[in-house]
This record gives sequence, structure tokens and C-alpha cells, in this order.
Amino acid sequence: MIDDELDDMVRKLDLDQKVRLLTGATAWRTHAEPDLGLRSIVVSDGPIGVRGQGWDERSVSLTLPSPSALAATWDTGLVRRLGELLAGEARRKSVDVLLAPTINLHRSPLGGRHFECYSEDPLLTARIGVAYIEGVQSRGVAATAKHYVANDSETERMTLDAHVDERTLRELYMVPFEAAVAAGVWVVMAAYNGVNGATMTENPLLADPLKGEWGFDGLVISDWGAVRSAVAAGRAPQDLAMPGPDGAWGPALAAAVRSGDVPEEAVDEKVRRLLGLAARVGALSPGSSPAVLSPAETGGLAGVTPITAEEVERGRVVLREAVAASAVLLRNEGGLLPLAPGRLRRVAVIGPNAATPRVQGGGSAGVYPVSVASPLDGIRAALDGLAEVTHAVGTYTDGHPAPLGLDNACDPRDGRPGVLVRLLGADGAEVHAEHRLTGQILEPALVRGMRTVEIRARLRPSVTGRWRVGVSGWGPVFLAADGVTLVDEDVPLDTDDPATIHLHPPYRFAELDLTEGVEVELVSRRRLSRDSGLASALAADPPRRGDADELAAAVELARDADVAIVVVGSTDESESEGYDRTDLTLPGDQDALVRAVVAANPSTVVVVNTGGPVALPWRDEVPAVLLSWFPGQEYGHGLADVLFGTTEPGGRLPTTWAARSLVSTTPAGGVLKYGEALDIGYRAWLREPEPPAYWFGHGLGYTTWAYEGITVEPGASAGAVVRILLRNTGTRAGAEVAQVYLARPGSAVSRPERWLAGYARVTAGPGEAVEAVVELPARAFQHWSVERKGWVTELGGFAVLAGRTAADLPLAASVTVGAESTGA
Repeated sequence: MIDDELDDMVRKLDLDQKVRLLTGATAWRTHAEPDLGLRSIVVSDGPIGVRGQGWDERSVSLTLPSPSALAATWDTGLVRRLGELLAGEARRKSVDVLLAPTINLHRSPLGGRHFECYSEDPLLTARIGVAYIEGVQSRGVAATAKHYVANDSETERMTLDAHVDERTLRELYMVPFEAAVAAGVWVVMAAYNGVNGATMTENPLLADPLKGEWGFDGLVISDWGAVRSAVAAGRAPQDLAMPGPDGAWGPALAAAVRSGDVPEEAVDEKVRRLLGLAARVGALSPGSSPAVLSPAETGGLAGVTPITAEEVERGRVVLREAVAASAVLLRNEGGLLPLAPGRLRRVAVIGPNAATPRVQGGGSAGVYPVSVASPLDGIRAALDGLAEVTHAVGTYTDGHPAPLGLDNACDPRDGRPGVLVRLLGADGAEVHAEHRLTGQILEPALVRGMRTVEIRARLRPSVTGRWRVGVSGWGPVFLAADGVTLVDEDVPLDTDDPATIHLHPPYRFAELDLTEGVEVELVSRRRLSRDSGLASALAADPPRRGDADELAAAVELARDADVAIVVVGSTDESESEGYDRTDLTLPGDQDALVRAVVAANPSTVVVVNTGGPVALPWRDEVPAVLLSWFPGQEYGHGLADVLFGTTEPGGRLPTTWAARSLVSTTPAGGVLKYGEALDIGYRAWLREPEPPAYWFGHGLGYTTWAYEGITVEPGASAGAVVRILLRNTGTRAGAEVAQVYLARPGSAVSRPERWLAGYARVTAGPGEAVEAVVELPARAFQHWSVERKGWVTELGGFAVLAGRTAADLPLAASVTVGAESTGA
């Protein structure tokens, strides 16, 4: 749709109509305007699946590996295919805008949302993010580059003011956003935080460089609740305030226009951009206005077409491929991996994440997977008929009981597996009831007059003993068993972070003696209030062995096995949106478990199931260490493919792994100073006296490589082309990621010791030589000049270094940059 047509549409609206369009109609959709043929635009969280308009376990999603895993593939082609898969899922759920990708940087490994970002390096983040955007938008669904900008930690994220110097902003944190705009992204999300004194929904950075210098022609959406003013945000190039229907705009913005505090032209520009987005996603059809129902009108399943068996199987193929492509083999002493299934008699699968893994991170990125294959499932399937697979937890790390589910509970009204959810009015009378599949209810149906959410189920105890039962929620909560009150407490709301309020309400527990096979009716209630969210849960855990007995059982299984596979990882309480980590230690006694197992069986493989770095104090004691990240629904099958050599572990570290963080995520007096400037990640570790555990770019395959030669020649537009000769010196075919770094000895400006300038993936058979061709754009040699307000190329020589990691660079060459120049 051309600009003049959009301008004509804007002129047809009065001020109140225009302002109405600029705040959401609900949490997940915008207002319609029938006079223009504008239907609601539906948005949904990502980035590892498409949840849709509500948190409902009946609306399942094909579930990708986490963004940190996607970046570990260093494979833009694969990521683009995954973006296309997400676009198909979005259309299946009538979603127009996917609120992803998150292209903030891994400034610190302590960042709670580390798993939802790609990398510590701006170039790698930009390339993976662009591939994701291109895949999603290739099928008419808008991608959202978020969170603009410097939203790199969770502590005080709603209010902190990030103090970042101009050059650091330009050379690090803005690079992925600039690349997203150049790739044609349709939506950018303004962050909660401030930058250099102004909150981002009011920040001058929305005008320049975003909409001015870079020429962004799409829509700026706010993070949920990030618009806090009518005048300042109304005057700023902030276009859409979410969620709705309440917020800081609405009548207040219309009043600010009428008083002259906000120019009406500013409102017109916001509406014009909203209409432009609607045209791009097919929501603007003059003469018609198709209805888009809300979860309140459909019970949480608005516009969702059930996924077909064919779609599931097609999705599983690429998701399984992605698990293996992202797996990073850190260590493989003695060639323990890959395991030969035909030589195995008994395999012990051990660890808290072996049977109940984390396939996704916590927070707004969460979805309900179509299915989940655990490591134990995948290993048993791969060894079916070949070897015995035994299992022990070894140690427990979860802090709260598991919500009731299809395997242990039934609806007391009709006996169907699952739970009964009743919504009660102020007088306690039922106003709505529905059958649900889990005891964790994040969003019940929204019914007029509802005051209390009740979850009711008959629990079928699988064992006799003392069970732990729990209820979660903010405000007044209640729990009873067979009519006996166990919990009756008012839980104070002590946070204003929406992720914590809506997704992580606290639990209150009780213990209950139960007999195997003898059902007990559990009832939880949670009274609702305006600002405390809707989430509640009814949960129960069976009795467990003591810690010492659990560890002893695991050690015994390991001792009697040909190989032990230990799966350790993080928990919802240790790694999630809404808070940062305080250290990088694995939760609970997992480090002790690893050491006990490897002492019992030297043939031990440790699989690390986390979204970001953790300390691995036993890493030199274990022959094989494999990172699996949060790998999505096909975890077990993709992991088995790697363990048993069906495919290589294809991943390389997108961020440095170390036992500690070099920068803080905690603001002081509301200010978070980015005092490390350009030196984050590997750039910072290159200046440290001791190296990290594993460098950025590290990752082993099942073959070996020799770097045999390098040449550098002039490229287009003042760049360069680097040609690297590699040889596969192993006995099987494999892939390698050849990385090119630049350095500037004797530079007249401060620079990192070296920085990633480009990379290329290559494959070769045993003994085969292959050439990796890496094109370096002119920008790779440039720095941002604060004085000249532009990109400047420094005259003289640059060192060109090539190899496998940021520190393992066996090849070196040089290139001389010609005349000094400025420009984009």
C-alpha cells in the first residue's frame, strides 16, 4: 500500500478514533476500525514457538531450541528455515506479529534472560537475528526486533538507566538492530529501561538513529507496560502502547493533543505506521473488517487451527536437526564420543534433567510443546533391542512440586484425565467451569463477575507415603484435601515485574500421607485482585528417597554400566526472565553428583542442559562434556543422534564460558554503568591474566582439522575477501566453522585486542581439503567517531587472524586499508 493511501485513511479518522488505535484492545491484539476495513492485529510471544493469544495448554506449539542454541549453530540457513516454520505456526494460530527475536547481547553470563538472546558478539547476533527475521517475514508474518536498546539484564529492568557511551552503543548494542532494520524488519520493540537519562519509550534514540539515519519504516511497539506518560511518550516516535485496554495513553493522549502538548501530526504518524504494518500482514482490507475473537470470547483458543499429524512430523524433522546442530562438544578425551551402540550392554542415564529436562527458558518466551522427548526417552529409543538403559535422578533440584497432570489426576465431575477449573463470583457461586489438562493455570477464561479461580481434581497416588502438595498464587490462597484445610494464607505481592507477577507466583506447601491407589480430592482456590495477575496452580509430588540414598542409587547404576550419561542443568528458579543469577553454580548438589558418578565409572559423559554458561568445576575430570542448551521439544532424539554418532555435534560457543562474570548486572542508585565499554565476552577475557574455561567459538566435532593457509584480497566497497585452506585430517566427514578476527596493532583509537569480522561453515570428507571464503565488509574495519558522528576507517594495516576460536588462531595475514573514509 502506497503512502498516499495511508495518509488518506488517517485523514478519515477523528482524534479519538486515532488515539484509540494506539493502545491495545487486549493484551494480545489491537483495536479494529471497521470504517477503514482494519481488523485487529494479533501479536504473540516467541521466540521458540508461537503461543497465540493466551496461555492455554490446549493450544500446543512446535517448540524450537532457545536463541542461545540457535546462535550456537552459526548456521543462518538453518535458522531461516526455523523462522519459516514459526511463520507457519503463526498463521495456524491467526497471529500477525511474532514478538521476536531478542537481539540484545550477552553482556554478562549472569543475565537471567541470557537464553533468550543469541550471543555476546554483535556480528554473530546480527547474522542469526537477520536470518530469523527473514524466515518469519518471508511468509507475511511480522518479526519484532527487541528490546531496543541496552536491555541486557533483568535486575531492576523496569526502571534502570543504562549509562552507555555513544561509541559502545554504536559498535556493540545497536549493531544487531541496525542490521535488522537493513534487513527490513517490520516491528521494533522499545525496552523498559532507560538509556543515558531517558526511558526508551521516550528516548531520542527512537528518532535517531532508528527512524532517521537508519530509515526504519515499520512500527515501534512498546514492551508491555513500558509506556508511562501521555506527553513525553506521545511526542516521541513511540507508535503503539501495549497491552490494553488500559495504559498511559487513551483519553490522556487525546487531551494532550487538544491542549497542544502533543502535536496531532505526531499521532497521525503513529497511526500511519500502524496502518502500514496492518497492510503488510494482511489486516487492512478496505471494505471489510474480519472479526478476530479474543481469548475472553473463545476460552483461550482464539483463531487456533489444530496442528495436523503431517505438520507435526515435518516440524519434528527440522527441530531434531536443530538439536544436533546446536550441541557443543566441549571436551572429548580419548574419543569417548560417539558411543557405538553395538558395543554397549548397559547404559546408566542419571541426573535431575535426564527424565524431566528443561527444553525452554522461563518467562514470556514460554509455550506448551506439542510433545517433549527427554534425554532418557531418546537414549532408550536409540538403544531399543541393543542395550539395557537404567535411570536414577541422583539429586533433586526443583524447588516446588509438579502441577497435576494427565498422568496422576482426573476431573472429579466426569473422570477425564486432567483437572476441573471453576470460576466463582463474589458470592462463591460458579460462573464458569471448564476441563483443563494441567494444574498450572496461567490464564483462565475471562468471565464477567469472576472473583476466584478454583482448581479441583482427584489425585491418584502412585506410591504410599508422605506427599507434598502445593498451591500457588498472589493474594488469598486456599488448599484442601478431602475437605480438610491445609493452606489458608494471604500471599503479599512484593514485585512489580510482570514476568514474576503473571508467570512465577509463589507456592505454599503442605504434606499429606497418602496410600497407593486411594484417591484424594484436592481443591485450591485463589482470589483475584486487579494487579496480581491470573496465574495459579495445584501441584503434588510423591515421596522421595533421601539425598544420600538417591546419590548412592545413581552411583551403583553408574558402576554397573558400560557408560554413564549424566544430564545436569538449571531450574526455573535459577535461570529465567524476571531476575538475574547471582553466580554461575549449578543448582543443588549436581557438581557432587557428577564427581561421584565419574569416580564410579571413568566412561562418563556429562550433558549440560542450561540456556547460558555455568561453572563446570569438574570439567577436567570428565572425559566428555556436551552442551545441549534449552533444545526444544525434540531434545532426546537430537541428543541421541549426537551421542551415538548419527550426526556430529554441530555447535560452536556463541558466548564465552567461564566460572565467573567480569561485569555486574546490578544497578547502583538506579544506574547501570557499562563501564567495560567495548570489552565484553571474549574481548574482555583477552585482557585477563587467566583464560576462561572455554573460548567464544569453541566446539569439537567427530573429526579433526588442519588450517593450512590464508590469503587476503581486496573486496567490494573497500572490504576484503579472506580465503582459508582447511583439511579434514580425521576419519569421518565433518563440518567446521572457520572464524576470522581483525586486530589493529598500534591503533590511534582504543580498540578491543581483536574482534570477530566474519566466518564461514565448511564441510569435507576424510582427508579432503576445502576452502572457506569469508567476505569482510568495510564496516568490519571501521570504528564509530563521536567527533565526526559517523563510521571512520583508520588508515594502515590490520592483522587478519583465522582459526577455530577467539584464542585459537593459527593463521595470520595482513591487509592495508587505503585512504581514510567516512560513511555507512
